[in-house]
Amino acid sequence: MGRICIVGAGFSGAVIARELAEAGFSCLVVDERSHIAGNCHTERDPQTGVMVHRYGPHIFHTADEEVWRYVNRFGRMEPFVNRVKATARGAVYSLPINLHTINQFFGKTFSPAQARAFVESRARLDIQEPRTFEEQALRFVGEELYRTFFYGYTKKQWGVEPAELPASILKRLPLRFNYDDNYFNHPFQGMPRDGYTAIVQRILDVPGVELRLGCAFEELDEPFDHVFYSGPIDRYFQYREGRLGYRTLDFEAERASGPEVDFQGCAVMNYPDPDVPFTRISEHKHFAPWERIPDQTIVFREYSRACGPDDIPYYPIRLVNEKAMLLKYEQMAAAEKGVTFVGRLGTYQYLDMDVTIRRALDAARAFLTARRPRG
Repeated sequence: MGRICIVGAGFSGAVIARELAEAGFSCLVVDERSHIAGNCHTERDPQTGVMVHRYGPHIFHTADEEVWRYVNRFGRMEPFVNRVKATARGAVYSLPINLHTINQFFGKTFSPAQARAFVESRARLDIQEPRTFEEQALRFVGEELYRTFFYGYTKKQWGVEPAELPASILKRLPLRFNYDDNYFNHPFQGMPRDGYTAIVQRILDVPGVELRLGCAFEELDEPFDHVFYSGPIDRYFQYREGRLGYRTLDFEAERASGPEVDFQGCAVMNYPDPDVPFTRISEHKHFAPWERIPDQTIVFREYSRACGPDDIPYYPIRLVNEKAMLLKYEQMAAAEKGVTFVGRLGTYQYLDMDVTIRRALDAARAFLTARRPRG
């Protein structure tokens, strides 16, 4: 068996390395950062002792039972329900938009059926097939709810007018006519008791896996039988068709201490007003309520901006010009021998953690199936 190179020590790379190593392959996992787990990296804040999500909040949620069992093999998942709030126009509301949000916003006491009829009366029913984010919002929630909760947040997050974004972005956000304020609909939801980095560490802890941190793929000069690449697809091809567009995030930390200190009373508070420069504030001790740290807290204000050459890419933009460029890169990737492109960056797709793990398992299994002797 030849040696396998796996680029990236996030969930994609770790899962693939584990599957191949257990099948007898020798794997080298490289990552140019100084730590594993990619953008899911968690670590203790040395000043407060709070476990922080260094690159923004990550809540694990899935309907894939095999993936749920998989992460529980490597770490204890504690029950956690993401209940997001939003400070908008001088008031605090519950997200996603639900019956409580609707009644509070419009000053009503609607039943579910009344709320549904009321929102439909505000909706732009003349928009039969929404093509843009804005049309999707206007079609399903109407002008008032769209302008209050979606327009400003979306413009800050993506750096463009919502009318320039595809409708598919908004289709991930539910609208409910009951009082359910669980941000996700999936049956399996939780947070790792010891953080995500500990889970990735345990996945990688298997004979046959060598880990090199602070090492870029371009620095390697040794031969490999196959490469699994979870870095940016355009970077692999040296940007010969141009750079794909990403958004990146900047975080502004604030710490406080004192008896029963609590900055905002919830894990995530969105700020959709256009005149507020940040998109949300995350208070990280609320992501691990079982730890009970009453006298310390740390929050991150989150600012979104265009991703430069030296920034960490977070969200693929996928506007029209990116799609045309991406098609060229996808064609080049399909023609590349001995390389499998995986993960959010390798496929230029927004992927939740559970989908990342599922695709990594599928990619590893497809590789192993192809390598089995026939007959």
